[in-house]
Amino acid sequence: MDLQVIGITDHNSTRQGRRIKSDFPESSLMILTGAEVTTREEIHCLAFFDDNIALDEFQTYLDFHLPFIPNDTDYFGDQVVVNSKGRIVYQENRLLISALDQSLEEVAEFVTSRGGIFIPAHINRPCFSLLSQIGFIPDNLKADALEWVPGGKLASEFSDVAGISTFPVVYSSDAHVPEAIGTRYTLLEISERSFIGIKKGIAGIINADT
Repeated sequence: MDLQVIGITDHNSTRQGRRIKSDFPESSLMILTGAEVTTREEIHCLAFFDDNIALDEFQTYLDFHLPFIPNDTDYFGDQVVVNSKGRIVYQENRLLISALDQSLEEVAEFVTSRGGIFIPAHINRPCFSLLSQIGFIPDNLKADALEWVPGGKLASEFSDVAGISTFPVVYSSDAHVPEAIGTRYTLLEISERSFIGIKKGIAGIINADT
């Protein structure tokens, strides 16, 4: 598959995604930058931003609300940002897989108030998902879509969950290794390949079971 847009969302950090985007400004591949946030309820959510000002504001927000739990490098490995030559330019000493002290609604409010894209991640998984952690769709949830990934339940198995059909559905590989990138994807009809174009394209998705 010839991918045209990818999203880079490390856990509770925007730093590597921004570095890649800045190191390859002329890339034909559009890079969406943001983070995969862990909320207070331990729900994973995707957040993307259009510009570096909003991205930096979000990184400040993450740094403020991430608990000061040291990373055990012997157990979890190093948490580093590398440049295009593979050199380490930053190391995070706090454990990035920790949950923020912010609720789902609070994170969604912050992201959407800055024009970002907010998507509860892999909601068909048995852990760290909206449905596994709280079991329902909150009223007035500010989300642009819900994400479905391989290896989880089908959308039809959640058809009786109130409010679930009101959100567009996006499909992704949730890749944690290079060879998994693009194994599943979403096709969008957009008028332009831009952040706004993608946001509008997501809003226009017609859901189908998979």
